[in-house]
Amino acid sequence: MREIADDVLSEEFQKELGLESISAAQLSRKHNHVESSLLEQIFAELVARILKQASTTRHRKDFKIIDSTTIRLCLQKYKWAVFRKTKAGIKIHLRLVFVGEHDVVPEKAVMTPARKNDITQMDTLIDEEGATYVFDRGYVDYAVFDRYCDTGIFFVSRLKKNAVIRPIHAFKLPSESKVLSDEMVYVGTPQKRMENVLRLIHTTDSEGNLLAIVTNRFDLEADEIGEMHRKRWAIETFFKWMKQHIRIKSFYGTSERAVMKHPTLF
Repeated sequence: MREIADDVLSEEFQKELGLESISAAQLSRKHNHVESSLLEQIFAELVARILKQASTTRHRKDFKIIDSTTIRLCLQKYKWAVFRKTKAGIKIHLRLVFVGEHDVVPEKAVMTPARKNDITQMDTLIDEEGATYVFDRGYVDYAVFDRYCDTGIFFVSRLKKNAVIRPIHAFKLPSESKVLSDEMVYVGTPQKRMENVLRLIHTTDSEGNLLAIVTNRFDLEADEIGEMHRKRWAIETFFKWMKQHIRIKSFYGTSERAVMKHPTLF
């Protein structure tokens, strides 16, 4: 706060703002009245400008990636952010879009205490009919999947290992396909089963590990679906980059309000 106050007192900035003086204490009091929604609005406007500047050929609108990452905090200082018995933290839930073939931009972000389950933020991050969302098995919810099928929201997700599958039909694969199998299936037990049919694709990741992927997109080739899910790794790379380069040594305070309003997190 003191550094900001000193910067504000520079002649040009002072003239622009119409201030004769300002102190760290004044800034602190003013900051306490700023709503985090204001920073979220600024973030959204910046993202809109970036996507507008990207030409329609460079901004890939075919799918969006959803995931979250946890930022650890000291439990003694941030008691409201209890995560586990001896740990505290906040979670950033993120929606990422591609600009070009490899560049990515965070399109929407939501911050919660780390204890919040990823599923609780699905309706916030997955909200556009006609769009395809790619996510991992932490977001698997059969009731929500049924709703997406009924409302025209598309998804590509890994399936949990203990999922109950009933195959209905096997699709023929091209001889050069990287996909191992492509089927139409019912997902769930007879007592708790999805009403809509899904497509189950078995393929491998970049390291050769077997992947079971479900989707409600039947219009794409199986290899396109597999490649779409492999590109989900871009969000893991983004989180790694973020934690390495945006090093937050301290927040403006230790309260939930102070942490959630920290501009570096948006």
